[in-house]
Order: sequence, then C-alpha cells, then structure tokens
Amino acid sequence: MASSKEYLDFVLEQLSELDDITYKAMMGEYIIYYRGKIVGGVYDDRFLVKPVNTAKNMMPEAELELPYEGAKEMFLVDNIENKEFLKELLEAMFDDLPAPKKKKK
Repeated sequence: MASSKEYLDFVLEQLSELDDITYKAMMGEYIIYYRGKIVGGVYDDRFLVKPVNTAKNMMPEAELELPYEGAKEMFLVDNIENKEFLKELLEAMFDDLPAPKKKKK
C-alpha cells in the first residue's frame, strides 16, 4: 500500500519547526531528509526513522517495523503529534546518521 500525499503533508507540517527538511518520492513512498541526510520516511502512512542509538534512547518503547519487504527495520514514531519532540529527535539523530553517499557521474 502506498502512502498518501495527505499523510506526507501532515508529517512535513509536524516537522516544520526544523529547517532544511526535504523529501523524495520513491515507489509510492517518501524518503525524508534532514539537512541532506536520510532520517527516515513515510511508508504505508507510517513515519519511520532510522534505528540509530539516539532514536533508541529517545524512544525506548518504539517498535521496529519493516518499511517494505526486504528492507532493514526502522523505528515507528508514534509520538507524531508532538512537534517539539520530533524537532528534538531529528536534531539528536543528525550526528548519528551516515553522510550522504556521493553520486556517481
């Protein structure tokens, strides 16, 4: 099941406290970037983030879920209503996230 544009818009609104949030549509889902790094995405109308240590520490009860078949598990963000928490979460995760891969020419 693909994610709806309405849910993506809701997630982007919840992340509006942060500067430099972008997204890319990918096979009916949406990858979310913060300051150029992939933090997670919207999959089947769920906001999932990469399972880095800071995310685990900030969401100790978070469930690991598959964004799609064959993918690595990610944390389900169930506190999506709390803009301040989301801002703190993504800011804290930033240093734990890998740098973007260089594009091949």
